[in-house]
Amino acid sequence: MLAFIFIPVFGLAGLALYLLPTIIGFRKRNASAIFALNLLLGWTLVGWVVSLVWALTKEDIPGVAVSPAERPPANVVWTCPTCRGVVASNAPFCQGCGMKMAWPGAVNRLNY
Repeated sequence: MLAFIFIPVFGLAGLALYLLPTIIGFRKRNASAIFALNLLLGWTLVGWVVSLVWALTKEDIPGVAVSPAERPPANVVWTCPTCRGVVASNAPFCQGCGMKMAWPGAVNRLNY
């Protein structure tokens, strides 16, 4: 009788542990690649650890190079497009997420 309770509970817990790298890396840009690595090689300890490390690494968020002359006045407050935190207009980075701020009039130097 208790097997009907314990088998699903431990089965779901084991599945969640197995897919932990996928769950952690769900919002990353390359979440599908982390899922594929976790699904196909997660049964090996090396594949699971590699996918977990990949899911935990911080992504490089592309930013814009802005000279101090291109920044707006210091008394203006902006909202970070990534974390929606309040950022002073003279700050080169968002205090909440570390994203480089792209100010109006700045030249976008990103390569997509």
